[in-house]
Amino acid sequence: MHDHASSHSHASHLLASPASASPAGERGGHDLHAGHSVAMFRRKFWIALLLTIPAMIWGEMIPHLLGFAPPSFPGSRWIPLVFGSAVFGYGGWPFLVGSWHELLDRRPGMMTLISLAITVAFVYSLAVTFGAPGSSLWWELSSLVTIMLLGHWMEMRSIAQAQGALGELAKLLPNAATRIAHSGLTEDVPLDALREGDLVLVRPGASIPADGTVRDGRSSVDESLLTGESKAIPKEAGNAVIAGTVNGDGSLRVEVTRTGDRTALAGIMRLVADAQTSRSRAQVLADRAALWLTIAALASAAITAAAWIVANASGSFVVQRVVTVLVIACPHALGLAVPLVVALSTTIGARNGLLVRDRRGLEQARLVTAAIFDKTGTLTLGQHRVIGLCAGDGLAETDALRLAAAVEQDSEHPLARAILASASDRQIALPRATDFRAIPGLGVESVVDGRALAVGGPNLLAQRGAIPPASMRAFADVAAAHGQSVIYLVEAANVRAAFAVADAVRPESREAIERLHSAGIAVAMVTGDSSAVAESVAREIGIDSVFADVLPDQKVAKVKQLQREGKRVAMIGDGVNDAPALATADVGIAIGAGTNVAVEAGDIVLVRSDPRDVARIIVLSRATYRKMLQNLWWAAGYNIVAIPLAAGAMAWKGVVLSPAAGAVLMSLSTIIVAINAQLLRRLRL
Repeated sequence: MHDHASSHSHASHLLASPASASPAGERGGHDLHAGHSVAMFRRKFWIALLLTIPAMIWGEMIPHLLGFAPPSFPGSRWIPLVFGSAVFGYGGWPFLVGSWHELLDRRPGMMTLISLAITVAFVYSLAVTFGAPGSSLWWELSSLVTIMLLGHWMEMRSIAQAQGALGELAKLLPNAATRIAHSGLTEDVPLDALREGDLVLVRPGASIPADGTVRDGRSSVDESLLTGESKAIPKEAGNAVIAGTVNGDGSLRVEVTRTGDRTALAGIMRLVADAQTSRSRAQVLADRAALWLTIAALASAAITAAAWIVANASGSFVVQRVVTVLVIACPHALGLAVPLVVALSTTIGARNGLLVRDRRGLEQARLVTAAIFDKTGTLTLGQHRVIGLCAGDGLAETDALRLAAAVEQDSEHPLARAILASASDRQIALPRATDFRAIPGLGVESVVDGRALAVGGPNLLAQRGAIPPASMRAFADVAAAHGQSVIYLVEAANVRAAFAVADAVRPESREAIERLHSAGIAVAMVTGDSSAVAESVAREIGIDSVFADVLPDQKVAKVKQLQREGKRVAMIGDGVNDAPALATADVGIAIGAGTNVAVEAGDIVLVRSDPRDVARIIVLSRATYRKMLQNLWWAAGYNIVAIPLAAGAMAWKGVVLSPAAGAVLMSLSTIIVAINAQLLRRLRL
C-alpha cells in the first residue's frame, strides 16, 4: 500500500507546520516558535505539571496555607530544589532559547521577559536554599513555568487550528492515481509518478489526482472545498477538472495537464501560506507596541525593585514583585492578537473562494468607497449568447432557437457559436441538419426537418428580398441601439425569427452591485466597448457610472481619477490586461481565476469568478479589522491595570499578586484573545 504521507510529498513543502509557520513569531530574523510544535508544548506541560506537584507539596507556601506538614525523610528538604530545577531546565528551555534568539535579533520581547522572570526566581531560590537570607520561590517558579507552558500550548493549538485549512487542502489529494497505459491496462501509481499527457481513470466517488481535461466519460464533480461552490459541476469530454475535487457517480478518463506544484490546489495552498505569513499594517503596529511594552516592562521591573528596596521590603518580597511584573507584562496577548486573526481570516477566505495574496489588500478593503469593474469577463461571461429573441407568428421561441441552432451546427462563426451555446444552456435537443452550405458574407443554410432554412444578418435579408414584420424591425432597432448584433432565421422569403446576440451578463452581476450599494460603495464600470453597449449593461445591472471606449493602458488613469476625488478604490478585473490598474488601485481583485490561481496581479483572487464575492471581501475585511481592534485593546488595556497590581501598588490594602497568579492572569489574557479571534469562525459571508 502506498504511504498516505508520501503521496503528498509533491505538495508538502507548501505546508508550513503550525510552529514553523506561526505568524505570531514574526518579529525579526527568527520565529519565536521555531522548531516548536503543539505536541511539544503539550508534552512539556504535562511533565512539568507532574514535576511541580512535589515542589509545591514540599515547598513553603502551600503547606503553610493548607496547614499540613509534608512527610519528612532524609533529603526531603532538597525536593523543592531538585524538582524546581528540573522544571526550570526542562520546561523553561523553550523560553530560554527563544529569548536568546530575540536578543540576537536585538528585539527583546515576550520570551525575554519570561526568561528573565524565571531566571531571577531560579537564581534567587538557589541562593536562599544554600544559605542566603529570604524565602525560596521554588513552587512559584515551578507553577509559573507550568502555567506558561499551558498558555503557549493553547496559543499554538489555536494557530494550528487557524492554519488547518492548509492541511485539509493537502488531504484532498488521493493516495494514488489509476493510470491507463497505451495497452488499455490500468495500474495504480503514486501521484509523483504522474506526468503531463498521462491518461488516468477517476472512478465514482474518487478524488481527482491532478489537473486535467476530460477525454471520455460524463459525471458531476464536487469543487466546493476549492471554489466554495456548493453545487456539483457537470463534466464531460473537453471540460477541465481540478486536482483534489471529488468525482460524482460517473467515471471519467482524464488527460493530465498539470501535476505537483503546478496544480490549482498547490497554487491555492501556496497563496494561503504566503498570505498567513505576510505582514499587515496592523501587525506592524502590534509588533511595535509589543517592543515598547517590553521596554516598559523592564523599566517597571527596575522601578518596582528600587521602590521596594527603598521601602526596606524583604529580599524575597522584592524578587516576587519583580518576577510578577515581568510575567504579567509579557506582551503575549499583544503578540497573538493580530497573527491569529490573520491566520483565521485567510483560511475563512480560502474556504469561500477568496484567496488573499497580500494581507494589506484585505486590510484596505474595509475602507473602499468605490469599486471599478472591468466589463468583459468580469460582469459579463466574456462569451456571446442570445440575450433577446423575437419569433414570428406561429413559432414558439424555443422552436425558433432549436431550428436556428440546428442550421448553425457546422458553422465556426462566433455568432453561430453564440446560438449553439444558448441552445445548450437551455438543454434544447437539436435535430440533424443536412445539405449545410456557407454563404460568404451572408450566412449559412441547411435542411432541417425537411425545411430549407438559412441564418444570417441584414445582408441575407436583402439578398433574398425578405422583409421582417414590424415587430421584428422594432426589436432589431432596440437591439442595435444597445450595440447588440441581430441575426435572422429565414425560410424562403419569410423571416421566421430575429435573435439579439451580445456578451451575456453574468446572472450574479446585479446582485453583486446591489450588495456593494448596500455596503455604501459606489460602483463604476470600465470597458473598451462603445458607449451604447456599456450603457446597456450598466442599466441592466444598476452601475452608477460608466467609462466606455477605454483602452487597457488607459484604465490606470480612471483609477487615479477616482483616487484624486478622494475615493478609496477597488479595481476588479480578469488579471491579464487589467494588471496595471489592479496594481494602481488601493485594492486589486483578480476575477476569472478558475483553475489558474497563479494570478500575479491584484491582492485578492476570486476562485469562483463570481462578482458577488467582492462584497464578501468587504464583509471579511471589516469583520477582521474589528477582531484585530478588540484584541489589541484587550491586550493593551489588561497591562494598564495588571502591571501596577503586580508591582504591589495595592499592597497597602493587602492585595498582592504572586508570580503564579501573575502567570495565570497573563495566560488568561492570551486565552481570551485566542477565543475572541476564534469567534471569527462564526462569520457568514
